[in-house]
Amino acid sequence: MNEQMPAVSVVIPTLNEAARLPATLAALGGLPGEIVVADGGSTDATAAVARAHGARMVAAPRGRGAQLAAGVAAAGGEWLLLLHADTRLGPGWGAATQALMAGGTARAGYFRFTLASAAAAARRRERAVAWRCRVLGLPYGDQGLLLARRLLAEVGGLRPLPLMEDVDLVRRLGRRRLAALDAPALTSAERWERDGWTRRSARNLACLGLFAAGLPPRVIARLYS
Repeated sequence: MNEQMPAVSVVIPTLNEAARLPATLAALGGLPGEIVVADGGSTDATAAVARAHGARMVAAPRGRGAQLAAGVAAAGGEWLLLLHADTRLGPGWGAATQALMAGGTARAGYFRFTLASAAAAARRRERAVAWRCRVLGLPYGDQGLLLARRLLAEVGGLRPLPLMEDVDLVRRLGRRRLAALDAPALTSAERWERDGWTRRSARNLACLGLFAAGLPPRVIARLYS
């Protein structure tokens, strides 16, 4: 990665992610900045894994929104990369990140959704997500979100939601302030493989619809899990 790249604070919410976190952190090797792991009370080796990779641990109330907000508050960077614990950034992410930051603080960037599965259904899901991002301007948290602290503050910051905190944030940013980054974000396909590709995708769509209809995220979380 280019040594002139500004420092970035990567904020990762975790809850018992010891098995998946090492690959996520290893992919960030050479990052000029810091990694903040905002933990919601893990009982496994998440903290030990994070510290072994040079990350700083921050205790937070359980729930992705609250954890991300706590991590951002503890982070020192003017640029923030919000990243899920099971999402591994792929080749070219550093250059894509640098390119967005060089253009100023007006836009936030998200990576290309990719699933860690060889199944044909995974490729169909990736195409559906690409359409959703391009047409509806709705990237999800499993694509990562890079934005300036200043921009985050302008749209009202992170809300302490247990679920849908990513949708809530990108809707406030709006499509005009979102930019696709030319690098993959490889995410675990565990939920799709466990629940079935059609069933899991339908469940995710239902959660989005319920959120848009105004159902409290704490209720939607019961359906999502």
